[in-house]
Amino acid sequence: MATTDELLDALMKDYKKPEDLIGENGLLKQLTKRLLERAMQAEMTDHLGYEKHAPAGNNSGNSRNGSYKKRVKGEFGNLDVAIPRDRNASFDPVILPKGESRFTGFDDKIISMYARGMTTRDIQGHLEEIYGVQVSPSLVSQVTAAVTEEIRLWQNRPLDEVYPILYLDAVRVKVRHDGHVINKAVYLAIAITMDGLKEVLGMWTAETEGAKFWLQVVAELKSRGVKDIFIACVDGLKGFPEAIESVFPKTQVQLCIVHMVRHSLNYVSWKQRKEVALDLKTIYQAPTVEMAAANLETFAAKWDASHPTIAKSWRNNWERIIPLFSYPTEIRRAIYTTNAIESLNMSLRKVTKNRGSFPNDDAMFKLLFLALKNISKKWTMPFKDWKSVLNQFTIIFEERMPTL
Repeated sequence: MATTDELLDALMKDYKKPEDLIGENGLLKQLTKRLLERAMQAEMTDHLGYEKHAPAGNNSGNSRNGSYKKRVKGEFGNLDVAIPRDRNASFDPVILPKGESRFTGFDDKIISMYARGMTTRDIQGHLEEIYGVQVSPSLVSQVTAAVTEEIRLWQNRPLDEVYPILYLDAVRVKVRHDGHVINKAVYLAIAITMDGLKEVLGMWTAETEGAKFWLQVVAELKSRGVKDIFIACVDGLKGFPEAIESVFPKTQVQLCIVHMVRHSLNYVSWKQRKEVALDLKTIYQAPTVEMAAANLETFAAKWDASHPTIAKSWRNNWERIIPLFSYPTEIRRAIYTTNAIESLNMSLRKVTKNRGSFPNDDAMFKLLFLALKNISKKWTMPFKDWKSVLNQFTIIFEERMPTL
């Protein structure tokens, strides 16, 4: 430890200001350059099998052949390093491979910024301002294009055999199509696993929503290993009930309470939203269907004068809402709790709002996938009181529970 401290003291002897450490000609940049060059010289020694100037190299068939300069982009900015050469041109340094002009971690920074919704121009400006590195739009596209294969693998990964609850939600984005900007819906399948954790099963888009499209989606879920879904919460998606019943005939289709509340609040000013939301809770959190109906009438008496469309919408969809009340409180709470998909929807809207419009579907899927990847890192805790919920599922769906 003393030796390390002495070395640091020697390195920091002339330090007076931050630029001496992290500036253009600062210690960190120079130290990185020296360490890189030393590492490559060590790799060359290993490659040749003998030290520099060692007699063992005589008549060995290969030897050092000077070096060439290479400009590398990294967290330290631009750095000119000397790359050693051998006479047989067979040396390829591991730490900085041939053809690579970006140091480890640089691509990750670009992808991380892209995932947070930064535009190509934003990324260019940020890298130049912070690191003094100029990058082209084509480089940003090249780096993020590496994600395409990852998306394909993710969209085709094997899934669990059984999911207690499945939500279908949509994110609206603007995409260029045939020279025009159109609004496009990207559908997300968000499941609650047997461990009570959230999982995005996949994302899809289609020009027209209908039974044929939804049949492709649920058939894909089945081909990826899903054998049963207990409850599917949907937002009146055209053709979905017929599609899922043909593939998973035992699945109960429930009108999604999350979406009902979301649509209801679209008619309400920000000032009144909290009060209206609390009054809506008295409907879907009622202990019985009869009490829920009575609370709907109470809601209508209070709000019809200013917001007549809300109670009307709940009445029109009543038959598709009330299956909820056939389940115990624990399962009902899992169905109508909004956090599962509202926080996801809000996070995705946040990263897409800066983009204006996407040039194509590939760019759209890249951003949404990277954003989902970031968001899902936080999904480490199971649903609240999940053990109680799972016990109720075990009682009601005993014959359909997966074997451990």
